Amino acid sequence: MAKQRLSFLTDFVEAITRRKRGGEAEALRALARPALERVTVASSVLMGRIGDASRVAVAEQALTAYSELDDADRQRFFELLRDNYGVDGDAIRAAYAAWDASPDAAKVADLFRVVEPARQTLLRRMNLAPGATRQLVQMREDLLAAIRKDPSLAPIDEDFAHLLASWFNRGFLTLRRIDWSTSAAILEKIMAYESVHRMDGWGDLKRRLSENDRRLYAFFHPATGDEPLIFVEVALVRGMPDAIAPILTEPERREKALANTAVFYSINNSLAGLKGVSFGNFLIKQVAAVLSAELPEISTYVTLSPVPGFARWLSAQTDARSVALAKALDSGEWLNDAGAVERLRPEVEAIAARYIVKERHKNGPVDPVARFHLGNGASAHRLNWPADLSQSAQKNAHGLMINYLYELAEIETRHEAFVRDGAVAHGEQLAQALQN
Repeated sequence: MAKQRLSFLTDFVEAITRRKRGGEAEALRALARPALERVTVASSVLMGRIGDASRVAVAEQALTAYSELDDADRQRFFELLRDNYGVDGDAIRAAYAAWDASPDAAKVADLFRVVEPARQTLLRRMNLAPGATRQLVQMREDLLAAIRKDPSLAPIDEDFAHLLASWFNRGFLTLRRIDWSTSAAILEKIMAYESVHRMDGWGDLKRRLSENDRRLYAFFHPATGDEPLIFVEVALVRGMPDAIAPILTEPERREKALANTAVFYSINNSLAGLKGVSFGNFLIKQVAAVLSAELPEISTYVTLSPVPGFARWLSAQTDARSVALAKALDSGEWLNDAGAVERLRPEVEAIAARYIVKERHKNGPVDPVARFHLGNGASAHRLNWPADLSQSAQKNAHGLMINYLYELAEIETRHEAFVRDGAVAHGEQLAQALQN
């Protein structure tokens, strides 16, 4: 069996190499094998001693075979990565013993080399293929889905996260403004990836790109070409907004807006496979710097953000005050009763302020959007209710939204206080609400 497998490995490499030189028949026979077998063999070949040209060709075939796998075979491939491409315990112990006996820089390098799982080397070698980075991002998206079924695959994601954080380092990213002259291919992706406030066709997109009072910026990476990684939509308005509908539905302006406020109202991560890779903090700060230089009349930089975890959190509370508020909001009677809104507003603000400022888990505030903006150096400035009456906003947040304020001179100080002490900077409205 070992001889037969070794023969196939040799035939596989030779078939791929010959294909480049016209050996089509041999290549077709090798490449007709089942996809799981091909990606398994190609992975083994990539970890062996082959020349650079052959390694690129094998990497290409590995990713091609992977793309043909169904869900069940992807699960088996990830199990292979988990079980066969980890670390060598004996090698780690030997390297540690050598370092312990003589703790010099060379021994540290040897130890570092053996503690790195072999699958990191495999993924780096797969990344040699043309267009491989985008395919590996997709592979990680598949892995995240597989982990939900089998949590034992989670260690593989540590390797993906480590490599992607390096490959998508801020130094490689380029900021582009998206406008109506941008290629149709990119504009179509922007529409497809918008998940915060969905777009209703090309007319809606054109409105969000209006030169007079709107901006849209995206980060791109040279390895993924015209694939926007994250983008932010900006409204140029006068005063701080307290509802999303006017921003989304206001007719296009014929003249330049007399704006003093830039509102970041929609931030979208495009590729699920890049989950956890931090782009947004750099994006907002760089866009604020660009706008400050281009439009010196803008003095306020603020978000109008959803509060996606509020309704779920509120429904789980057991204190009498929260239970009463949850019952009142769930009834929906306030939707068509201005008097009920005014009666409920103090309760909504008090309990929502507690949710944003006080509620914690191991990574900081419970609310994911709060973690993002507060971690970027913003302050939780003002709660707005009701601010979004869309069905999703009612379901997730009972219509609640919040302004996070980015004061350019305070961003770094607040960021450091948040990281170091967990301090949540917040405005006077939230401070007063916390006392109620």
